[in-house]
Amino acid sequence: MTQQEFLQDLEAFLQEWHNDEPTVWVHPSGSTGTPKPMQVEKERMMASARLTCSFLGLKEGDSALLCMPLQYIAGKMVVVRSLVAGLKLIPVAPSGHPLKDLKEAPTFAAMIPMQVFNTLQVPEERDIFMNIKHLIIGGGAIDEALACELKDFPNQVWSTYGMTETLSHIALRRLNGEDASDWYTPFDSVNIRLSEEGTLIIHAPNVCAEELTTNDIAEINEEGKFRILGRKDNTINSGGVKIQIEQVEAALKAHLDIPFQITARKDAKFGEIVVLIYNKVKDEASVRQACEEALPTYWVPKAYIAVDELPMTGTGKPDRATARQIASLPVSS
Repeated sequence: MTQQEFLQDLEAFLQEWHNDEPTVWVHPSGSTGTPKPMQVEKERMMASARLTCSFLGLKEGDSALLCMPLQYIAGKMVVVRSLVAGLKLIPVAPSGHPLKDLKEAPTFAAMIPMQVFNTLQVPEERDIFMNIKHLIIGGGAIDEALACELKDFPNQVWSTYGMTETLSHIALRRLNGEDASDWYTPFDSVNIRLSEEGTLIIHAPNVCAEELTTNDIAEINEEGKFRILGRKDNTINSGGVKIQIEQVEAALKAHLDIPFQITARKDAKFGEIVVLIYNKVKDEASVRQACEEALPTYWVPKAYIAVDELPMTGTGKPDRATARQIASLPVSS
C-alpha cells in the first residue's frame, strides 16, 4: 500500500466516523478462518479509547503513530484515541518498517511484533524507536527473544490483550522495567473469570454489550490478573493426550532458528498427530533432530512439511486454518 492510498483510507474512515450513523464497519483479523465484517458502536469505541489514554496518561498534543491497516480495529482505534484525547496523528502506510521515514519519535505508537522486530534491526530506526514514550504491541505473540530485547527499553512498553469484539485491548502487561510481568492487568471497568473449560470470560460493559466467552485458555491469579496459556481450538488431542500448540512452539523457539508453525492433521491411529511446518531453508533431518532433543516424546511432530513461506493473516498472526489445510496434504513421516 502506498502512502497516498493509506491517506485515502484514513479520509474514508474519518468520513464514516463523522456521519450520522451510530456504528462503523470493522473486519476482524480472523486467525482461524475467513473473517466476517461486523458493525461496532462509535460510543463504545470512544469508551475504549478513553480507557487506554487514561491508563497510559496520554494528553492533548501528544503525537500518535498510525501504522496499521484501517480495515481492522487496531488501526481504527489509533485514530479514535487521537480524536478523543486530542493527539496529533502521524499516518504512515502499514509496512514492516513504519519508522524508516520518521525524523523524530512519536509520543505513542501501536505496533505488531513483526514491525518491532524489523525496526530493531536497523540502527537509524532503532534510535527513533527507543524514544517512543508509550509503546503498545498487539496482534500476535511476543516471543522470548523479542521480549528479552525489549526488557531494557527506556520507556513504557506494553503487550496488549483484546480482540475486535472488545474494541481493541481490555488489559495490558508491562514488558520492561521493574513492573515487567507475564500477567495481564485488566482495566478497572473490566471483570474476568474462567469458564468450566478454563477459557477466559470477559465482562467489559463499557466496550462490549454482552459478556464474552473467549477461546483463550487462561489462568487467573489472586490479584485478579491473568495470563494466556493457549487457545482452545489450538489444542491437539493425540492418542488421548491434549497438546497445546502454543506451548510446543514456545518450547521450540530456542532450538529452531527458522520460521515454523505447529499444527495437526487427522490420523486413524491417534485421532490427531502433531505436524511441523517449517521454512525449507533447513533440511528435514536437522529440524527433526532439534524437535526430538527439545520436546517431550508426546510433543514431537510425527510429520514435517517444508514450505517456501509460512501461512500468515493480514495482521501478521499465524494462519492456523491454512496451516491445517497444508498439514492435510501428503507428508513425509
